[in-house]
Amino acid sequence: MDGTVTDNLLISTAPASGEEIWRGPISDVEAAVSIARRAWAAWAARSLTDRIGIMRTFSNIVRRDGEELAELIAREAGKPLWEARKEVDAVVGKVDIAVQAYAERTGKKKFDSGINGSAAVRHKPHGVMAVLGPYNFPAHLPNGHIVPALIAGNAVLFKPSEKTPAVGAALVSAFHRAGVPEDVIQLVIGGPDQGRALVAHPGIDGVLFTGSAQAGIAINRKLANNPGKIVALEMGGNNPIVVIDTPKLADAATLIIQSAFTSAGQRCTAARRLIVKDSVYDDLIAELVPMTRKIMVGDPLGEPQPFMGPVIDNDTADRLSESFLALITAGGRALLHMRRTVHDLPFLSPGIIDVTEIPDRPDIELFGPLLQVIRVPDLDSAISEANNTRFGLSASLIGGSPDDYGLFWANIRAGIINWNSPTNGASSKAPFGGIGLSGNHRPAAYYAADYCAYPVASTEVDQPRAVIMVGMRP
Repeated sequence: MDGTVTDNLLISTAPASGEEIWRGPISDVEAAVSIARRAWAAWAARSLTDRIGIMRTFSNIVRRDGEELAELIAREAGKPLWEARKEVDAVVGKVDIAVQAYAERTGKKKFDSGINGSAAVRHKPHGVMAVLGPYNFPAHLPNGHIVPALIAGNAVLFKPSEKTPAVGAALVSAFHRAGVPEDVIQLVIGGPDQGRALVAHPGIDGVLFTGSAQAGIAINRKLANNPGKIVALEMGGNNPIVVIDTPKLADAATLIIQSAFTSAGQRCTAARRLIVKDSVYDDLIAELVPMTRKIMVGDPLGEPQPFMGPVIDNDTADRLSESFLALITAGGRALLHMRRTVHDLPFLSPGIIDVTEIPDRPDIELFGPLLQVIRVPDLDSAISEANNTRFGLSASLIGGSPDDYGLFWANIRAGIINWNSPTNGASSKAPFGGIGLSGNHRPAAYYAADYCAYPVASTEVDQPRAVIMVGMRP
């Protein structure tokens, strides 16, 4: 249940049912880049006010057609309708945030230099940007790149995940209806081959990517000898949620479930590792496991609404099931078994496994509803275990005092650090990104403006005035 290529067509099917949702021809990358290169200068020459006005029209169109888009997200990505509606709200809200961010982070500045005229800082668009989107937030995450890029004056070639092309097509259609010229934002349909072609094309001035570490590293390696291309990578994480002393164990369990199992665990900020202080372990697990058993897994459009829909496809479900068994074989202890709940469809119940006794725990992102639990004696050990990863996206501390959180914040290696809050659900009004294998120090969300335009410094005098004071013969 994913995007499959047949006779040069990409066909998208619903993970919850296997029914066909959308089909479209594979794009000609060479032609798309050529069209964008001819179009972007005219778009950049339009006034900032004009471009912002078009983005506001786009926001209004998405708001008006929001229920239709939410249903499409629910069907194609498999997330419950309540969650898909929140994603649509984030798409709508992105425009105002991006306008504010552009003014604050890439706006014009002028400094008076007296007799030497003035100094100015302004920003220019890069040119043609490739946006490579993920399947887990098929509208919100690529939109977080596209809107700032268009405001700055870039043209955009958007390749949605081959698993969610219908949502990508709907998003691009909304931009066109809002008044963005069809040549300025184009939909590029295809799989990894088309993604690689976009990344490598000399006519692409920047690559904005959200996806797996493996794919992000490949992009980084491909462009390592081309420093002229701007590259922003958001690559997920092996995120820790740490629980120490707290009397509110039911609340702690709720925060863990929200962190680990929202979106069926298919969020880059999802908690993959629960690190628990020994003194609260038994009582916390006694709250967590029964609460997790109550999670409803079902049809994204069903009633009553489930907490979780399916994972994206059967291959993903198979790999997650195999990972659960591999952890058991390596010495893990199942606290809650992960199960396939519907034959031949990728519905998984949440799994929880204690991996404390596994000597060499795998440092990988298991992208689904699978939570690994590790016991530790104290906060210092918890911090050390939390940092025992090559990733560094998100981390949360549950419980403890302000001093405990201060110690946690100061020592955790992550781009998002929370206290008594889930690891996921980051605000678009803040930067979003991580370190290590989680990103390349180009955070998205509010800071997306930084990689959508480059600064130009100028010294400006209305008339030429110059004198050489030293070293000239009379």
